[in-house]
Amino acid sequence: MISESNIIAAIGIALVVCIVLVLLYLLAIMPRIFHRPDYQPLMGWHYAHRGLHDNESDAPENSMAAFRKAVEAGYGIESDVQLSKDRIPVVFHDETLQRVCGVEGKVRDYTYEELKQFTLYKSQEHIPLFEDFLKMVDGRVPLIIEIKVHEKANTVCSIADKLIKEYKGTYCIESFHPLAVGWYRRHRPEVIRGQLSANFNEPGKRESFVLFLVHYLMFNFIAKPDFIAYDHHHKKNMSRQLCQHLYKGLSVAWTIRSKEEMEKSKEDFSLFIFEGFLPEK
Repeated sequence: MISESNIIAAIGIALVVCIVLVLLYLLAIMPRIFHRPDYQPLMGWHYAHRGLHDNESDAPENSMAAFRKAVEAGYGIESDVQLSKDRIPVVFHDETLQRVCGVEGKVRDYTYEELKQFTLYKSQEHIPLFEDFLKMVDGRVPLIIEIKVHEKANTVCSIADKLIKEYKGTYCIESFHPLAVGWYRRHRPEVIRGQLSANFNEPGKRESFVLFLVHYLMFNFIAKPDFIAYDHHHKKNMSRQLCQHLYKGLSVAWTIRSKEEMEKSKEDFSLFIFEGFLPEK
């Protein structure tokens, strides 16, 4: 027979294991809590997702026209940066060109000179140079710069940051890839950095183990982000809420697509990335 003392010992071991696992989880999701940079320059703005765009117009997403419209309207801008084949930083969201440009291949399959021949949607706009985008904004509105990692995170970050660190305006960086956020932790700790995330489950297809860890912010111990930018539809995610309420991290909502969604999200987020409508400033 199993003795009472053995049962008590087993319960004690189980409790210790549970406590250790909880502590490891809390350590894994912990954002930066010491020596945080000043968030205030980013506050009080709404951020136009890929510029103030309409993909049926002459100002489609991530175009210079959409960025100019956002600046003129007084909105901050969220934009994307990745590398061409010849390692030139360009502003483009997708890994592939099909959806936006209607051509086969990936951005990194083409040199910048080759990318210049493609137009965005039905417009005459072209894929912008990241350098030209920064020069045009020129500090007039704050920027959320998403690092798109379709190859090695160190390569994208080190090349793009040569331009970012020379920019004199207000900005922060974010990425879905924890190693990109971690690059900024190691090399540019003064920059406000954010971990992008969401629920990656799709109908009929479960997320991979790595995406599961990103979903629950389990790589924060590597990235030590200052803010969590989360799909607002999944704002109840426990890890996101702990980062916001337990660790007092900045919380950013993406992508808000109506005034109703904005109103419902105000209690859960501090900053908002929007598209498809004009929020009150």
